[in-house]
Amino acid sequence: MTSTTDLLEDAFGRIAEGAVTVVDGLSPQDLSHRVAPGANPIGWLVWHLLRVQDDHVADAAGTEQVWTSAGWERRFGLPYDPAATGYGQTADEVGALSVTAALLDGYARAVAASTLAYVVGLSDADLDRIVDERWDPAVTLGVRMVSIIGDDLKHLGQAEYLRGLL
Repeated sequence: MTSTTDLLEDAFGRIAEGAVTVVDGLSPQDLSHRVAPGANPIGWLVWHLLRVQDDHVADAAGTEQVWTSAGWERRFGLPYDPAATGYGQTADEVGALSVTAALLDGYARAVAASTLAYVVGLSDADLDRIVDERWDPAVTLGVRMVSIIGDDLKHLGQAEYLRGLL
């Protein structure tokens, strides 16, 4: 790797590949299976990590999320507010998610394409741009990207663990 952009492309590419792989071949029942009452199922974990990535990258890029711009919100038909990313959802709300592997696969690929199209154009100097002043210190684009990658990898690892339990 010769640049920060290469690093970001690699990290987000691995997340997309992992999301597609972890749901491959799973039934809707597998994707909604909870190992304990209130536990997050594989389908929700993957949906959530993709929604957070889509939301946060679109915000940083100043673009619309693919969730709404490409019609994924309609295709999923979830009983959530269109802006929902899963953050702060109750156990009942998590349990309301019903998805197929094909839907998650398609959304994962769409989010990856959007994310990669954005990060490929970034320079090192761009990473110092403030993207969120609600925090102290304010959040830079570089910190936001690392946060997204870290959060996504944690949720992907949880989904991979759960798949192993199936």
